[in-house]
Amino acid sequence: MTGYTEKIREAAKRLLTEKKVDCFIGFRKGSVPMVNYPVIVSDPAKADELIWDANCAMNLANYVIGRKDKVGILATGCVARNLVTLVQENQIKREQLYIIGLPCSGMIDKSQVIDKYGDVEIVSVIDKGDTFAVEAGDKTDVLKKADFLSRNCKICAHHNPIEYDEIIGDKVADPETYIKPEDVKKSESMSDAERWEFFEKTFSPCIRCYACRNACPMCYCPTCFVDESRPQWVGKSSDETDTLTFHFLRALHLAGRCTDCGACERACPIDIPVRYLTSRLNADAKEIYGFESGLDPKMRPLLDHYKLDDLNDFFK
Repeated sequence: MTGYTEKIREAAKRLLTEKKVDCFIGFRKGSVPMVNYPVIVSDPAKADELIWDANCAMNLANYVIGRKDKVGILATGCVARNLVTLVQENQIKREQLYIIGLPCSGMIDKSQVIDKYGDVEIVSVIDKGDTFAVEAGDKTDVLKKADFLSRNCKICAHHNPIEYDEIIGDKVADPETYIKPEDVKKSESMSDAERWEFFEKTFSPCIRCYACRNACPMCYCPTCFVDESRPQWVGKSSDETDTLTFHFLRALHLAGRCTDCGACERACPIDIPVRYLTSRLNADAKEIYGFESGLDPKMRPLLDHYKLDDLNDFFK
């Protein structure tokens, strides 16, 4: 991943100069360590601002929704799956996209790094491939990236984009078998009462900032259900019942659509493991229907089609 930056800049310059795209969506270096931010480049001369490392964790698919122009965009495995799903749901046309595929070995979880250093100021974090250098206070440490991966990256089954127009770098190995998330295994062994207690304890601290919703490429409704007033589906206060209702309704809206990109968890300002619910739904979709979102551009989303051999136990 560390050698991608120059190739990305070259590709963006070429596509913009040849007018194959009207703009190019990538990342620019952030002013805060471990936080690079999205940038939309339309001038080939500004392509040198683009960068890539293990701190480019935001989901760029958010920025193609509803666009009318031709867009170049960087896409890892999860971002490419989001793009496929957005095409399936008519939020963008495939012919509008020029996808630069990027094999990905995972993103650094900044919360874990911050926790490691406590009150010591982190000055810089430099990606070095399998390791990264952290300058904190008056010393520099070299840490293993595998020890600080984001939670979703640790169980990622699709490190390579399944849809792209060209790809940068060599593909990396995907897991040979499906890895069920540990929190899903834990929830399956709980009683109903224990599960509710865990859900309540986990999500009741939510401050209703909606950062998780805003970071998710699949939460693109012009008016979210929490903002509806006729009818009002859920209250807008920080009342615990309203807060819990928001989270489980949002998760149900993502059933068969979530790609487990982790954007929701990364955006949460108080580190709530927002993926707890969507991970469970993803696991159910995989085990019951053999379905994973965004893997087949020709297939409709899980809850958008019916097959004669679908399981019908719920009718009985």
